Amino acid sequence: MLYKCAKDWLNAPEKRILLFGMSGLGKTHVSNMLRATGDWFHYSVDYRIGTRYMGDYISDNLKREAMRSPLLRELLMTDSVQVKSNITFNDLSPLSTYLGKPGDATKGGVPWKEYLRRQRQHRAAETSAMLDTAHFVTRAHDIYGYANFVCDTSGSICEIVTPEDPNDPVLSALSENVLMVWIEGSEDHTEELARRFDKAPKPMCYQDGFLQAAWADYLGETGNAPETVDPDAFVRWAYRRALAHRQPRYRAMADTWGVTLKAEDVAHITRESELVDLIAAELG
Repeated sequence: MLYKCAKDWLNAPEKRILLFGMSGLGKTHVSNMLRATGDWFHYSVDYRIGTRYMGDYISDNLKREAMRSPLLRELLMTDSVQVKSNITFNDLSPLSTYLGKPGDATKGGVPWKEYLRRQRQHRAAETSAMLDTAHFVTRAHDIYGYANFVCDTSGSICEIVTPEDPNDPVLSALSENVLMVWIEGSEDHTEELARRFDKAPKPMCYQDGFLQAAWADYLGETGNAPETVDPDAFVRWAYRRALAHRQPRYRAMADTWGVTLKAEDVAHITRESELVDLIAAELG
């Protein structure tokens, strides 16, 4: 790891961390808090994915939709209007909308083959965005003068790595530049995340094998044809399965490559010093 012990961490003139775990457990909360101090550079992986690597896919999809309108088609063909997304750190809706949910087109679903294609695009984009971390560490220091750096990852980081492999290219590159910090949720957090997801199911990115197995099992259990699946019903059903799928992968990442903080402890952090002390305790 980048810091071998608590002393190394506490005495480091440059503190560089990467936060990972399920969405909703505090990664972005902590990142925003650190950025607000004025001493930390905040690298949002989801923002990088949506702007640098998926931006053209998102814009082209919006243009396809706009071309269905005779009025907008005429304006687009003459370059009289622009159609583009407006992704921000706190609003990644264009990326989620493009990723989509599989199933019935009349309910906003995406055909299964197209859904898989977009999932693969996202995994490739996320891999590239993660490997960009070292570039942004250098950029933050050399251009903007930031000594401290926080990488706010997507919840799907565990879908693009092999945690048990000591030579995993993404994790190896990350461990040379940042301390990996897992925010671990409890059973209560799992139930709360599931309740939130049920209220507002959103697209997520998964491994190809997980998706193929989940889709086959769902079709078998429900008796639906692929084109009649309720998109929200499927992603709700898959979410709990995803929680169980991701937990051991996160744990393996933390055991091999980093440290673990409890989500209940992270929830009470209001100052940079409290985070520094929590990490020091784990390194100790």
